[in-house]
Amino acid sequence: MNIEIERNPSKAEADLLSRGIKSFNEETVRDLEPAEEEKRFHVMARDDEGSLQGGIRATCYWNTLHIELLWISETARGSGIGRRLIQKAEAFARDNGCENALVETTSWQARPFYEKNGYNHMATLSNRPKGHSSHYLKKVLI
Repeated sequence: MNIEIERNPSKAEADLLSRGIKSFNEETVRDLEPAEEEKRFHVMARDDEGSLQGGIRATCYWNTLHIELLWISETARGSGIGRRLIQKAEAFARDNGCENALVETTSWQARPFYEKNGYNHMATLSNRPKGHSSHYLKKVLI
């Protein structure tokens, strides 16, 4: 058996890996939400002139809202836009069957913000990135 690192596997082999784990998951958990039902979405905040001032990129799958990123412009921070973005994302997630929310944030980012919005700390991975920490938070949406 040869085991190698491949940075650019063929599309066929990459697809085979994906189909393999998908098949395993479906056989193991019969009522698992199919991957095709994953809902990727963005929540955008624009000022009166239409300029982007912040937003969230997220995905709903396996009955969970996964907040991938949240950004707010320097000038819009502290105005309540972040809270409104979170509320809009959570409402969309609930409407799409999500019961939980997950987010990862780093030590220099927004852990207090998420906690203020009802997220609970689950774990910290120290020295990721080097010299800092990654924090993992969750919230029950139902």
